[in-house]
Amino acid sequence: MKKFTTFLLLSLVAPTAVLADPATECGGSSQVEIGNCVADTLSRVDATIDIYLGFARSAAEELDGITGRPVTIPALEAAQAAWSAYRDAHCDYVGATFGGGSGTGIAINACKVDLGRARAAELMRHLQ
Repeated sequence: MKKFTTFLLLSLVAPTAVLADPATECGGSSQVEIGNCVADTLSRVDATIDIYLGFARSAAEELDGITGRPVTIPALEAAQAAWSAYRDAHCDYVGATFGGGSGTGIAINACKVDLGRARAAELMRHLQ
């Protein structure tokens, strides 16, 4: 029974640690400061994705050259376009849940940071 109680407690507490909010990471004493920080973080995440996409493209070109099958680069490009469309649509939804409030922009950018970090990790996972 003790193991079950521990499991239940961890399952209730652990997700909050895993789902850290980029706006919370920024701290700040005003929405302007937090908004600027989240926007800067988003710029860095987007730059990281661009770098990782460069690595992925190089690996795709190499694989396509080795196999003689030009399929990896088009697949990467299609995946990136689909991911970008999903990110924008999903984060617009997240922003809409703020009902037009003053935190809408922060929420949208924080969402893009979260999804961007996950995308960067996913791109790197397939280079190993």
